[in-house]
Amino acid sequence: MDPTRRPLLIASALTLVAALAPLAPPPLLAAAAHAAAPAVVPDLDPDLVALYVDLHRNPELSLHEEKTAGKLAERLRRLGFEVTTGVGGTGVVGVLRNGAGPTVMLRTELDALPVEERTGLPYASVVKARNDAGLEVPVMHACGHDVHMTVWAGTAARMAQSRGSWHGTLVLIAQPAEEVVKGAKAMLADGLFSRFPKPDYVVALHDSPKLASGKIGYTPGYILASSDSVDVTIYGKGGHGAAPQTTVDPVVIAARTIMAWQTIVSREKDPQEPAVVTVGSIHGGTKHNIIPDEVKLQLTVRTYDRGVRQRVLDAIGRIARAEAAAAGAPREPAVAVVESTAATYNDPKLTARLAAALARQLGDANVVEAPREMASEDFSEYGLAGVPAVMVRLGAAEPAALAKATAAGVELPSLHSSLFAPDRDPTLRTGVTAEVTMLLELMGKPAG
Repeated sequence: MDPTRRPLLIASALTLVAALAPLAPPPLLAAAAHAAAPAVVPDLDPDLVALYVDLHRNPELSLHEEKTAGKLAERLRRLGFEVTTGVGGTGVVGVLRNGAGPTVMLRTELDALPVEERTGLPYASVVKARNDAGLEVPVMHACGHDVHMTVWAGTAARMAQSRGSWHGTLVLIAQPAEEVVKGAKAMLADGLFSRFPKPDYVVALHDSPKLASGKIGYTPGYILASSDSVDVTIYGKGGHGAAPQTTVDPVVIAARTIMAWQTIVSREKDPQEPAVVTVGSIHGGTKHNIIPDEVKLQLTVRTYDRGVRQRVLDAIGRIARAEAAAAGAPREPAVAVVESTAATYNDPKLTARLAAALARQLGDANVVEAPREMASEDFSEYGLAGVPAVMVRLGAAEPAALAKATAAGVELPSLHSSLFAPDRDPTLRTGVTAEVTMLLELMGKPAG
């Protein structure tokens, strides 16, 4: 069904008493067996749907999220948060103090991707913007950051309206530039943990088209891989394509190098240690009959183990230099790591605690252990800064569509796809429930 034609569920309880009651389940639930407990998910505030549609229609590229940041900052101000903008670029920090107790940070991301949307939704993005190279590109929230921001805003409202249910200091951050893995480092460098209360815990969620809406996935330990973006320039000696003997062909060197790089994963590391080396871009030459002077390549490297990560990066440079030398290249290739972030690690003890709280709230069947993935996230930086951190996955697939695709052996459009569209309302409802449940588990007052 078209999401815009679904009847909006009128919010019957913006207070947490009826909407989120992990400490005091409704009477009807108390009689049910825990393993079969139905999800306790509040009605969805129509204002949140409007926010989601607005954010989806008006995405902004990494490091250019000024309007997006302004919308979220204004919402926090209206709720009584102490708000600081411009942290680490366009980042927003909101602080809500509610007496003595733990300090917990909840993170969302602001940025979208240079992808042309093809979902056909009535509120699909048609935005185009200039990227940092000055090129006009289409922009889309193809990774679901619009979901994350909307859920974050809904969570902020519910926590602000239910201060009697918790104690401590709540720190909400809206982080820029996650897609280019620069925003977390920028916010930390700008004093996130010194200018503002340093958290005892950091939590976040990320939507997933591999999970049905209504479900939450948790992963103890490593959940996402490290990411290194590597630029390589191979130099040759250009000339006429009809006289290759007068040249040193960098296209051929690049081809040999790419094939040799494939042996890094298959022959240079322990088979039980995951790694990915992918060449995503090759650029060289201008015409059929001209051998160019150079070829530029862009790679992504994904690992979990730090030692494996370093060995893979070292091997990329070593192989590139060796292939160039074998071909008699006039100079060594240039190899540079231009973007990087560490593997994202979920504190196992904290993960188990939050997963148990989520299962009590949503029902055991709706909280499942999920496998780690080779995708990457700069949420890892907060854990590396010394704070126990957990990211959970938020199911975003329409259940019937996911079941049909699974039965057929195919996959639904993935994150970063031009066709990615979450099962909107159920995903938003479950996301707010999950975030508030985690915050109350860490900050809630004991019953009685």
